[in-house]
Amino acid sequence: MPAPPSAHPAPTALAGGTQGTHALRPLLDTTLHALARGATARGGPLPTGGPDAVAARVQAAATPVLPEHGTGPDEALHTLVQTLAEGAADPADPRCAAHLHGPPLALATAADLAAGALNPSLDSWDQAPSATALEALTTRALAALAYPDHPTADALVTTGGTESNQLALLLAREAARTTTHTPLQIICGANAHHSIHRSAWLLGLPAPHAIPTPTGTLDPADLHTALTRLHATPTLVIATAGTTDTGSIDPLPQIADLCDTHHTPLHIDAAYGGPLLFSHTLKTALTGLDRATTVTLDLHKLGWQPISAGLLALPDTTPLHHHLTHQADYLNAPDDTEAGLPNLLHRSLRTTRRPDIFKITVTLRALGRRGIADLVERVCATAHHLADLIDARPTLELHSRPTISTVLFRPKGADDRTTARTRRRLLRTGHAVLGRTTTPQGLWLKATLLNPHTRTEDLQHLLNLVEGHTPR
Repeated sequence: MPAPPSAHPAPTALAGGTQGTHALRPLLDTTLHALARGATARGGPLPTGGPDAVAARVQAAATPVLPEHGTGPDEALHTLVQTLAEGAADPADPRCAAHLHGPPLALATAADLAAGALNPSLDSWDQAPSATALEALTTRALAALAYPDHPTADALVTTGGTESNQLALLLAREAARTTTHTPLQIICGANAHHSIHRSAWLLGLPAPHAIPTPTGTLDPADLHTALTRLHATPTLVIATAGTTDTGSIDPLPQIADLCDTHHTPLHIDAAYGGPLLFSHTLKTALTGLDRATTVTLDLHKLGWQPISAGLLALPDTTPLHHHLTHQADYLNAPDDTEAGLPNLLHRSLRTTRRPDIFKITVTLRALGRRGIADLVERVCATAHHLADLIDARPTLELHSRPTISTVLFRPKGADDRTTARTRRRLLRTGHAVLGRTTTPQGLWLKATLLNPHTRTEDLQHLLNLVEGHTPR
């Protein structure tokens, strides 16, 4: 007979095993209560007062961090969870719309709790038997969205778009090394994510050749010129399907044609736009994606997963075995591999790796493709609705119609200084969280709409706040 649940579990009780649920249950009650109290105390999308005020409140609640004698699990959890929640930027609030920082589904968060309690590590099969099998099933299913005509397609699980882009550059660098001693040259648009430049630096590659993108997307004519000039150099072209600043999508079919003509591999960073693939109507914006050598996906953006939930999809896993294979006898001894134990060290640059795929698997099964597509379609429609509301207000200026779910706007006639001050005023009061983007036309406020439950009145309220906080 299992032991009855304890109202006050021991501080050193474990989360796993047959008794783990009894230890967790009262702690979850404490945690949920503290989350609710913190959200109520915050009262909006962001804590008030700015960085200094938040730091002072945290110091008052959390000091001493390391007392001589502990306060016990209930007090520590309640105090610090409430402090965390009260001082959080809450992406579930419709007025929290600055970044590609999405509100996670309760379903996915609950699944993540199970993964945390069991604590599998995906660096060897004997640490994560079922998680290993689930990852293999789910990564192939997601890769099939990007590469529907490639039965060998698979994906690696990463911490997000940055790690996925770095892995893509690493694989391209190693592939180029097999044929030439000349360093790989990256070609990308100025609209590419900053991780492309950082990854090139980390990997010892030349600085990327960044093509200006005054219209927001990579111009195929300019790409053709760059590829022609670098025809004797091994190159990798980077295209973006959903830029961080505007949500724009590069002309993928034309870029893929040029890469075929110049015999150069293509990586597509679809960390933002990739989930359009779930929608049978919106996926046409990603035509040409399946022609890429590698594709970055990220489901903690338009996938409503707790961080982290990144992927790097490939049409064929052969490069992984050639370029990422590593042997450590305690993890993948050759005779164990020959005996049928899965070898996991070619599936990541990390060793210890939590089962981030599990929450994704639960979400896919619970919602199905249609359910996830509905969420994606909803936020895209909300972005167009916000653009309509901005257009209807003579005090505001719309940058352009949204491509995905990002909307740029600013107070009518505002200079960059006024636009920046408006944003900071909203942040300091805790009333709204908007991002900022600079284009050739100057500085804009950025609303990145990832909450599928945002209503018209929420959008109207957000615009009222912008108007009310604009310096005169």
